[in-house]
Amino acid sequence: MLVALIIACEIAFWVLLAGGLALRYLAKMPRLGAAVLLCEPLLELVLLVVTTLDLKNGGAPSWTHGLAALYLGYTVGYGHYTVKWLDRHAAYRFGGGPKPPGPKYGKARAVHEWKLWTRTLAAAAVALGLLQAAIWYVGDAADTGGLQTWQFAALRVLGIQAVIAATYTLWPRKAPVAEPQEEPQEESAEVRR
Repeated sequence: MLVALIIACEIAFWVLLAGGLALRYLAKMPRLGAAVLLCEPLLELVLLVVTTLDLKNGGAPSWTHGLAALYLGYTVGYGHYTVKWLDRHAAYRFGGGPKPPGPKYGKARAVHEWKLWTRTLAAAAVALGLLQAAIWYVGDAADTGGLQTWQFAALRVLGIQAVIAATYTLWPRKAPVAEPQEEPQEESAEVRR
């Protein structure tokens, strides 16, 4: 049941996001679109409550509880960022807004990657906190090895994101060099005669 709820929350997230952006930019109803977008945190609240109730009612801690914790962590770390990023792109594509900036090269890209790492850090911290709270809540009554496995998964994701950010710092991408265009040469006076 918990897996179905996680899938339903993910689908509902994208449906609300698409509906909110469509209302804002295609239907020209920005306030209603913003109201729809503000409903998205309710999905995570429902998932948190259902997960807690499942554990409270004697549900054995399993991988589904770990997945729910990582999903909630991701939402905290990246949810607002994702909505804002897509909103800028929808404004550009459908609302006549400016082209969204995006650092692609050099130091700006490295800084961007480290900012993403801080979001991943926030997501991992939330997931780790929720998982640890679940471990303490269940106590010795059940096997919590599955929840601890998800804690290590959150730390692995954080480490992978750090490696990615470090590669952009140590080996920054360079902007492509524009090839010089050849100027058409004028015909000599002798050829013209």
